[in-house]
Amino acid sequence: MFTRDEWTRGTGTLPTVKGLVWFTDGSRIAEVTGTGVYGQSVGRRLKISLGKHATLFQVEVYAILACVHESDTQKKQRNLL
Repeated sequence: MFTRDEWTRGTGTLPTVKGLVWFTDGSRIAEVTGTGVYGQSVGRRLKISLGKHATLFQVEVYAILACVHESDTQKKQRNLL
């Protein structure tokens, strides 16, 4: 783990992680909601617009579900090779 000082100065090296690493983010800007998913270990990025009526909670949950779906899809593709 980085200390706060190391994080802000950008020193140190990132730890090596084995396995899948995913990041999710949901947001609302003005009246529009959307979500993003990034699979660091597989280089996969998704941006999904969810319109005007989704709550921020729904957007965050959708991001997690999209992450799970993408992870499962990646696993199935690896098994086919």
